[in-house]
Amino acid sequence: MEGNKSTAVMNAEKKKRTPLLKHQGLQTLISSLFCIVLGLIVGYLALLIINPEGAGTAIKVIMQNFLKYSETSKKITNLGNTLVKTAPLIMCSLSVLFAYKVGLFNIGAAGQYVAGAGLSLYCALALGMPWYVCLVAALVAGALLGTISGAMKAWLNVNEVISCIMLNWITLYSVNMLLVTVKHPTKAETLEILETNEAALLPRLGLDKLFAGNTHVTIAIPLAIIAAVLIWVLLSKTKLGYELRATGSNKHAAKYAGMREKTNMVLTMAIAGGLAGLGAGMYYLTGFEQWNPSMSSVPPMGFNGIAAAFLGGLNPIGAVFSSYFIEHISGGGAIIDKSMYFSEISDLISAVIIYLCGFVLLFRGFITKLSDRVEEAGGWCVALFSRKNLYKTISIAACVLVIAGLAIGATVQNADLAPLTAQSKELQDSIDRNINAVNLQKQNTEKAYAAAAAADEAKAETDAKIAAVNDEITAATEAAALLTDARAAQAAQLEEIAATILAGEGDVEALAADVAQMIDALNAAAPADGEEAKAE
Repeated sequence: MEGNKSTAVMNAEKKKRTPLLKHQGLQTLISSLFCIVLGLIVGYLALLIINPEGAGTAIKVIMQNFLKYSETSKKITNLGNTLVKTAPLIMCSLSVLFAYKVGLFNIGAAGQYVAGAGLSLYCALALGMPWYVCLVAALVAGALLGTISGAMKAWLNVNEVISCIMLNWITLYSVNMLLVTVKHPTKAETLEILETNEAALLPRLGLDKLFAGNTHVTIAIPLAIIAAVLIWVLLSKTKLGYELRATGSNKHAAKYAGMREKTNMVLTMAIAGGLAGLGAGMYYLTGFEQWNPSMSSVPPMGFNGIAAAFLGGLNPIGAVFSSYFIEHISGGGAIIDKSMYFSEISDLISAVIIYLCGFVLLFRGFITKLSDRVEEAGGWCVALFSRKNLYKTISIAACVLVIAGLAIGATVQNADLAPLTAQSKELQDSIDRNINAVNLQKQNTEKAYAAAAAADEAKAETDAKIAAVNDEITAATEAAALLTDARAAQAAQLEEIAATILAGEGDVEALAADVAQMIDALNAAAPADGEEAKAE
């Protein structure tokens, strides 16, 4: 009988429904959505303060990202770019949450990401290794860095946060020194894998065709999703995962139960580091971006992984969606109208949302307490409007109303300013057209002045040539006149000799010899004179 009673009690407890707000999945979803909405409201208010005219359009573009484009091919291509950047963020978020499940805070995911990027690129560019070797090298580099922090925590009791932060900067400058050996001779980045070692690029397996020929879309995306599933299975369905979670809950109890708590710590940090390093390999081996050896700050991917992990509720599957969301709004913020807002506004909006993501666990605790109070009070109305909670309820409602009022007021003001904005835009367009016309006329005038100057130079050269020819003609004319005078003198002398001969005076033979000599001189001078004439 007692056994039947106990069985009945157990069945009754099983049938007893858990309050809806106490489900961890729902708590995580509500907390994440609250962070997202609050972050977008703060970002919208910042846009209104900077320039209220385009705040609504800007926040819409941030939320749309690739949906902003009208062409289907452009939408798909930009979606592919967002997914390319999502894959490494998934791996970094898995790195953070895996360590957090074991009671360790892996702030060194950024440095492990850098180590994976450095070794994978060096193997690809300097050693000419294929993609799978480079990917394994990235995993090993990250795991080695994580092992150092884990060993210092396990055997030297050095806080993993301090050791990870120090290793982040050591790794960054070490990788910069390593990759400067494969730097492009004329650019600030490293050599491109496509031009240096195409075999090191991750295979696409036809995924690029699904994204309008985006060659950066590779197997990195499905590999990251598979990794998330494997981490979930490892933590939730295996003996090793149970031991790791038990060590994170209470390492002393785990040691008392016969578990190797120190080894589990080192193993956890090694796996976490390997995940972050593998994420770097998945990103840089696509050829989407090259490393800059002169970089003086750690890439933000590892730190964004912390936000993605908490936004996803420290669940591997949730981390996939939270990682995509963060990259989605980051990509949307990068394409807002830069003529109205400075480029850093996208970073501001993303940073606000990411910052609030760190309070997901705090919001979950608040929801749990709220659920307990509702259950104790016997209903929502009693819990919210009881004497104990009435002041808090009024305060929260007032804050919500103030925020909603600000947003509505800004929207109404924006709507009132819409006609003026349209008119000012038309006026600005007209001014721009006039400025363009003036600039065009100025360019045409400058061209005309340049053509006139060139014509003047050509005319001066022509005049110089004509003057030279005239000088040559004058000289030739003077030479011809001298030649004519000489020939006239010789003709007069011949006439005198002929008259002497006819008169019978003088020596005839001598005169004949003189005549023959003069005739030979004339015959000899005639060809030379002809050549000089031709030359002139």
